[in-house]
Amino acid sequence: MKGGAVILIVVVAMAHFMVKPGEAVVSCGQVESSLGACMQYLISGNNLTPACCEGVKNLKAITPTTADRQTACNCLKQAAAKFPNIIPDAASSLPQKCGVDTSIPISKNIDCTKVN
Repeated sequence: MKGGAVILIVVVAMAHFMVKPGEAVVSCGQVESSLGACMQYLISGNNLTPACCEGVKNLKAITPTTADRQTACNCLKQAAAKFPNIIPDAASSLPQKCGVDTSIPISKNIDCTKVN
């Protein structure tokens, strides 16, 4: 058991050092999964659920760096472009309605390189 724990620690440490400073580690799958419960709200503008707001909180948690936020912004931009029936005002106000400052705009018309 001790050997397994040591191997796990080594693997985690190696993964940590493989990521370059400023390099994003968040994936579009994580971003989409975080906001999956928000689709009904984004399409209708109604029925903001606690699960959706938990997803917005999770989005903030998985995007601690500027690179992560820019990657998440690009993921959201791509996802928003796939769903033309998303209400722009509902998308842009979602973090505020959940009481979360994500610093990641949800819009298909955003320049993600300006996200800090």
